[in-house]
Amino acid sequence: MPVVSNSTPLIHLAKIGRLDLLRKFFGEVFIPKAVYRECVLEGKGSKDAELIEKADWIKVVEIKDETLKKSLMLELDEGESEAIVLSLEMNADLLLIDDYDGREVARALGLKVTGTIGVLLRAKFREKIPSLRVELEKLKETGFWLSEGLYKRILEEAGEG
Repeated sequence: MPVVSNSTPLIHLAKIGRLDLLRKFFGEVFIPKAVYRECVLEGKGSKDAELIEKADWIKVVEIKDETLKKSLMLELDEGESEAIVLSLEMNADLLLIDDYDGREVARALGLKVTGTIGVLLRAKFREKIPSLRVELEKLKETGFWLSEGLYKRILEEAGEG
């Protein structure tokens, strides 16, 4: 069951010390070169970039369909575009992506998506984290934007409302 990730779930989970949840849930996570560049090379020197770089279960894969990538880049950034292309090429079971436009394009192409919050919800339901509220507060401190309405709805769904 291949799982592909875009940059933001990796970066934000690393920032809150929960990158290991991806390994626990999926074993391996595949990322395209553009995502590696965004997470590791552009983030050089940051703790989250080091954690992502050291995670030997995160595998970097080169995409093949440059034409599709270029057409997706009319609407999305390079990392999102390559993550979608890689998901299609690998017939991925899941794409980890937070950006709304990227999620919409991925769904339109038939991909199943979740994001950082979806991973944290899964962790709460599988008792891998004691409190979703604590993790969401940590996320907000990293600059992760979450509307108040969505915040409340997520906590209610997790039984912490």
